[in-house]
Amino acid sequence: MEDWEDFLSRLTPEKLEEMLRSVGYIPGKDLVRALWLSLRLGKPLLVEGEPGCGKTELAKALAEALGTELIRLQCYEGITASQALYDWNYPKQLIAIRMLEGSRSVDEIEREIYSEKYLVKGPLLRAIMHDGPRPPVLLIDEIDRADEEFEAFLLEFLAEFQVTIPELGTFKARRRPIVIITSNRTRELGDGLRRRCLYIYVTYPPKEREVEIVKTRVPRISRRLAEKVVDVVNRIRSVEGVVKKPGVSETIDWASALVEMGDEDVDRKAFEATRFCLFKSREDLDAVDPREVLGGGGGPS
Repeated sequence: MEDWEDFLSRLTPEKLEEMLRSVGYIPGKDLVRALWLSLRLGKPLLVEGEPGCGKTELAKALAEALGTELIRLQCYEGITASQALYDWNYPKQLIAIRMLEGSRSVDEIEREIYSEKYLVKGPLLRAIMHDGPRPPVLLIDEIDRADEEFEAFLLEFLAEFQVTIPELGTFKARRRPIVIITSNRTRELGDGLRRRCLYIYVTYPPKEREVEIVKTRVPRISRRLAEKVVDVVNRIRSVEGVVKKPGVSETIDWASALVEMGDEDVDRKAFEATRFCLFKSREDLDAVDPREVLGGGGGPS
């Protein structure tokens, strides 16, 4: 495999877009440029936007396109630094202590049970210790779900890319991981994290690109049906009262369901039989009148 630094020096935005498309991810030009600069400058990319618009998929596609490991840190309310970094396998350590008692000194037992083989590596430590030919893609997903204390910890981690384990010493990344941070904006992120990153906001793609995405992810669908699916989804997104607007992932799910059911058109019968692919709450189901979003393709129920 080509040396990573040589590869980066030759990488162009056009080549990066081609690589992403080769694994089924259809990006916009601005996203490609932001990602390319993130790679070239070695800075994290903060991707904010509507749920279901491909933020997480971007990291997955990039790892696949680069032929490297994807390491995912899924954030959630209450997550702690130790859960993201490392822990010790206490049951295994207890078994080792019982087996070694009487044959080893206390110091020898301590050195044994606090060795690397008893270490449970969290996502951040795995990213630090990765030794492949190319750096891993570290996805810090939905950072807005974590609290400000955890965000501050991440800020320090991103500055140094090293982890100190008192019993083992300090581990520093041989090569900095590629970092993609996603946020659905359920809370405002701190200025410190924003300054550390390059930033892009992603939203629903224009019709032609969303049709291309559907055609790529659902190869059996006709272009005519794909266009109708995207038109209906766009109308649903514009309906006042819909809280969880369907993202691109829902568009793909719905298109797949229609193909599986053998539907060649988006009429009211097909819509009502598959609408659970589009809506995530009863309130949104009630807010949408099929006659309004189906346009000329409504037909009888």
